[in-house]
Amino acid sequence: MKIDPHKHKERYFAWKDKIRGSIPDISKINSDLILHYIDDMEKGLNIARGSVKGARSYPRLNNLRQRMVFLSKKFKELYQVEDITKIKEEQLISLFSDMQKGIIKRENGQEYKSVDTYARVFKAFWHWYQKVNKKQGTEVLDITLDLDTKQEKPKWVYLTEEQVRKLCDNAKYEYKVLFMFLFDTGIRSPTELFNVKVSDLYNDFKELQIREETSKTFGRRIKLMICSELIKEYVKSKDLKPEDYLFNMKYSSASKYLKRLAARLFGNKLSEAGGKYSEMSLYDFRHISCCYWLPRYKSESALKYRFGWKQSDKIHYYSELLGMKDTISQEDMLIDVTKTEIEKRLMQSEKRNQMIEEDNKMIHKQMSEILELFGLFKTKFGIYEQIRLKEQQIETN
Repeated sequence: MKIDPHKHKERYFAWKDKIRGSIPDISKINSDLILHYIDDMEKGLNIARGSVKGARSYPRLNNLRQRMVFLSKKFKELYQVEDITKIKEEQLISLFSDMQKGIIKRENGQEYKSVDTYARVFKAFWHWYQKVNKKQGTEVLDITLDLDTKQEKPKWVYLTEEQVRKLCDNAKYEYKVLFMFLFDTGIRSPTELFNVKVSDLYNDFKELQIREETSKTFGRRIKLMICSELIKEYVKSKDLKPEDYLFNMKYSSASKYLKRLAARLFGNKLSEAGGKYSEMSLYDFRHISCCYWLPRYKSESALKYRFGWKQSDKIHYYSELLGMKDTISQEDMLIDVTKTEIEKRLMQSEKRNQMIEEDNKMIHKQMSEILELFGLFKTKFGIYEQIRLKEQQIETN
């Protein structure tokens, strides 16, 4: 069973049970349109050309229903439009532009974030509406062509390796393990993270299998290079069994604890990635991990595999090249021709050294033979002297 930390599926069906076929606080025509749209997306019907086919996930369905109800209310409030399909292109562009500029604010006075998400949701709805009408023989003009759906890069919290270790050293034991695991693996939190079981750890806790069914993109088996021993000790201390989930804690509790700890250690300042330390999230560790591993991996494809990415642009998106440094060396300055010439000279030098060494061995061998002959000569000469002395004694007597 896959754990859903945000309870998207429960929330979606609870909403459907609550509204009982009619969305409150909006017109009936808008309610019918939105429910028809959401129902089709749940089943995977009338998907616009160019979009991924198939039923939409529960997180996506919740996002669609919330945004579409919001837009329905805004069209009525600002332009007295009761039917969202009757919104004019100028009104549509104006709404999102004013939200982007902060002219239109939330009820609490704060500016809207990720306005591009609202624009993309309406664009998806409109393309669905076009397809449904086309099947009935009616062509509908695309009023979303000039919508600015360029994704806004959210701010996040960047920590250096030293700061990560400081954070972990000051955390409670179970959170220390959690943070180091996130830093090492770069795993998606909370979806992949809270679905990891003890049985997903291999090779004496040195490898982690992120299963296909829990991953947003694809399953993968990665090496634990930093937290292996810590995880091994943690599993033993918690007496966890193979089918137990590795981290049995509430996502909301872990998030609150991280924010408090980061604020206490680093203050309410802005990090290099623009996010306040006091607003640090568990997902920020994915960014931080990417910054750590980027200069250490020798190939881009290997780094993408570790993080479960299919596109190379994700590397810059997640790291923003923070923590990178210039690693060029004098050797890198040598062009291939120069390097080849140097290599030739080195080979020639090695050959000369080898010849000298062989000559020395030959000289050493010859000296050994000379010494051996000299020793033999000395021995024979000694015997000759003894014989000569005895002959002289005989002659004297």
